Amino acid sequence: HRVAGTRAAHAHAARCWNYMFHYSGATRRRLRREDSPLPPNVMAHESVREPARVSLGHTWHSCGERVLVDMISGPRIVGGHDAQLGAWPWQVSLQVYQYGVGFKHLCGGSLVNEYSVLTAAHCVRRQMDPYYWRVVIGLHDISRPERHTVKHSVREIIVHSEFRIETFENDIALFKLYKSVSYNDYIQPICLPFVHIHLNINNETKCFISGWGSISEKGEGSPILQEAQVNIIPSDICNGFEWYEGMVNNNMFCAGFESGGIDSCQGDSGGPLVCCHLDTSKYYLIGITSFGFGCGRPKLPGIYVRVSRYRRWIKARLLLASKATRTLSITQESATIFCTVMILANCLI
Repeated sequence: HRVAGTRAAHAHAARCWNYMFHYSGATRRRLRREDSPLPPNVMAHESVREPARVSLGHTWHSCGERVLVDMISGPRIVGGHDAQLGAWPWQVSLQVYQYGVGFKHLCGGSLVNEYSVLTAAHCVRRQMDPYYWRVVIGLHDISRPERHTVKHSVREIIVHSEFRIETFENDIALFKLYKSVSYNDYIQPICLPFVHIHLNINNETKCFISGWGSISEKGEGSPILQEAQVNIIPSDICNGFEWYEGMVNNNMFCAGFESGGIDSCQGDSGGPLVCCHLDTSKYYLIGITSFGFGCGRPKLPGIYVRVSRYRRWIKARLLLASKATRTLSITQESATIFCTVMILANCLI
């Protein structure tokens, strides 16, 4: 799908409406999914370490905070500017290996805990082997990694068992990482909308999309992370005549503007649509960029996976991920102890 379109001093947990947001050009999107020739990965898998604690959501760590964004009074939107460095610390680039090219950005994703990234299922339909993928976190300029940028190999890719490419139903997938992610000002998890607070999304709610996708319908992707503020469009309007005419079901929602111009596009698929909860001053992952007709067209806004509808699926996969990670760590530790014992035994013989 799509998104079209300094370093700030540490502004700790600033209120959502005090941020200034920019967006460049008409956002991006896709109705052809990202294709990519597939090749053997040359990257060796990294070793697995036992995490201090594996959280299923953010029980032990804060989430949804943007600590590096300038605080400016008054709500501002759109403006034709790139995102600030560190503005969206949960945004990840999912990159697939291609022969003769190396790793290339294909889709976006959202870091939800130290081992897990949520994205769109259609992103991996042509390559399900995790060996060909890597996750890049803390990235701003896709052509020039920052000092804080980290690259992680992928241990497993879980696609919703009822994903349908024909309708984009259940367009959700989870990437499990080999190594835990260390959080800092540039790398933070996004909150999941499963907490016991009322996440009321209305016209006053500030919601944003971000990504490195095309900045026009048939244009090139942006090397700099782009951002845009969008409106959540009621499904009865989005399903109306001259809009999507019934294509948007209860597991999806539309976001953008009736007049078009601001949207997601090719290369933004799998990326986050986040909304700010005013009472907590935190951002929550409300949607995953899924599909749409063209980019930035009037009455054809982007369509997003409604994350709240997949609470059980996500929590079950995060739990499995944490158990699998601990099992791998224990196995590795046991093997190390066994080898050490055998070496000592040989020395004593």
